[in-house]
Amino acid sequence: MRLNEVIYSDAKPVDGYGPGFFRIGGEVFEGPLVVTSTGVSSWGGYDDVEALLALKDLVDVIFVGTGAEIAHLPASLRTALDEAGIGAEPMSSPAACRTYNVLLSEGRRVALALIPV
Repeated sequence: MRLNEVIYSDAKPVDGYGPGFFRIGGEVFEGPLVVTSTGVSSWGGYDDVEALLALKDLVDVIFVGTGAEIAHLPASLRTALDEAGIGAEPMSSPAACRTYNVLLSEGRRVALALIPV
């Protein structure tokens, strides 16, 4: 089997995570975050819909990391994203990080909204 090194260009992948934090591009961030190919910002959690709606023209899908376990998105968040035409895929935060990294390496227009584990 041939293995190829993953290239992320200028985008920073999620390197790791733990209780209350994420390590992105070698830097540690605490609390809920929004991560895109252009940077990292804090996120107010499920009630902070505006932070996700601001990504409308920048991404095709947002992977919503719901913490240690997968959970449904609150109906108000799901409705707002659907109405804006933004795809949202809830999954556990570890799975969201892995999926984001793979699609980021392919140059896809993806974002992460993360709740810490």
